[in-house]
Amino acid sequence: MPTFDYPLAFLLLLLVPPGVYLRHFSRSRGNLLPFPFAVWRQAGFTPPVKGALLALRLSHAAFWVGVVSLIVALAGPGRAVREKIYLNRGIDMMLVLDESPSMAARDFQPENRFETAREVIRSFVRGRENDPIGLVSFSLEAALRVPPTLDYDFLLKNLDDLRIMDLGDGTAIGMGISVASLHLRRSTARDKVIILLTDGQNNTGEITPETAAQIAGQIGARVYAVGIGGREEAPIEFTDPKTGKRYRGTLEGGFNEALLRGVAEKSGGSYFYAGNPGTLGAIFSAIDSLETVERRVRIQVRTEPLHREFILAGIALLLLDYVIRLWLLREVL
Repeated sequence: MPTFDYPLAFLLLLLVPPGVYLRHFSRSRGNLLPFPFAVWRQAGFTPPVKGALLALRLSHAAFWVGVVSLIVALAGPGRAVREKIYLNRGIDMMLVLDESPSMAARDFQPENRFETAREVIRSFVRGRENDPIGLVSFSLEAALRVPPTLDYDFLLKNLDDLRIMDLGDGTAIGMGISVASLHLRRSTARDKVIILLTDGQNNTGEITPETAAQIAGQIGARVYAVGIGGREEAPIEFTDPKTGKRYRGTLEGGFNEALLRGVAEKSGGSYFYAGNPGTLGAIFSAIDSLETVERRVRIQVRTEPLHREFILAGIALLLLDYVIRLWLLREVL
């Protein structure tokens, strides 16, 4: 919404029409003398610059639009911006995403498991407010991609940068949970949540999933374990990011549901099975509904000044008028 600190400055706009008349239409402008061509009795005048009349009109328009811009700048223009100020803290969350090769299984049409999981995560993140969210990915190793942050655009950009098998060939579920817990242990939020998405069985890593779940429970973080993938064989296709070699084959379905259920129960969370894209979306909607806190909000209105833009535009237009008349039309100013 536009605002003006000194609206009375707009009264100066009343001087613009008389100025236009005196400069361009008055018969006495510039002490001009009428001189009929009948007295000249010679060839007609040909402007030295092609399109001189168009350039002259452009010059006049630039001058007066520049003057109007400077008058608007004197009025102190601004833009009113409404901001939400949260008076209480939200829920600290960590998303833990499996990026092992099995996530490339194409039983989540039209994409594979990995791409579908990322799309559901995007929708989940965009629906949150005032909840710091972080990102951990894992396969053979686990790595923190984004610490808990309210900069959701930055989080989603890093999510888009993830690649299958970027951290090796393996499934270190325990390490993924442990890295997430490590970055939640100093959180002062009342509620802490870890959302784990995986389709495999833990087969590597220094920390077992059961131990990682106990660590999460000790710091007060609930683990929502989501098992993703069909129970039948599925085609698989992916590219090794290190060698560029492309792999195709068939993946046997199923994963260790008992392990994931145990991980969730040890930390006070819940286990969910997602056998198709629709179910995965419904699971995240359920988690979104479960993990809510009362939010106290204050609306604050601040004004962003815009006078600098009008000043720069006005000066640029006046300079354009000067350049056209002096250098193009070669007027004597």
